[in-house]
Amino acid sequence: MNTIGILLEDYFDEREVIYPYYRVQEAGFSPLVIGPRPGSFHGKTPFTFEAKVAAEAVRAGDLAGLIVPGGFAPDRMRRHKAMTRLIAEIDARKKPLGAICHAGWALISAGVVKGRRLTGFSSIREDLENAGAIYLDERVVVEGHLVTAQHADDLPAFMQAFLARFD
Repeated sequence: MNTIGILLEDYFDEREVIYPYYRVQEAGFSPLVIGPRPGSFHGKTPFTFEAKVAAEAVRAGDLAGLIVPGGFAPDRMRRHKAMTRLIAEIDARKKPLGAICHAGWALISAGVVKGRRLTGFSSIREDLENAGAIYLDERVVVEGHLVTAQHADDLPAFMQAFLARFD
């Protein structure tokens, strides 16, 4: 199994979808873009990207790992039980789970942050801490199979750390 899921919803940060999409391919994996439904979703700009499959049709056993991009999409992702279920399943199986910027919101709703060291965009620090996370003001934080990043500017280090989970 060499498929890495990338979650998608409207108002995603374009950089946080496109960069991981191509980096996982360069590393020999196949990206699978997963939305609340198959179809086109728009970023924070008019740029669109296509989800190939609905989250309800995907199980953790189908994926080698999962990336949750940021932007404002995670606030929408967390409203879909199938998306938060998938995050929780990946985490429970200790498969590589990556979260960028505001993606911590979706991790909170999936119930996977309590007692864990992680990072995220500074504006969600309080949300993460209130959910029991140990927030570190660092660009990238690795805790076992969980890799988190503060911002799109951290994508090179984030992807290097995420892909290293497969070594």
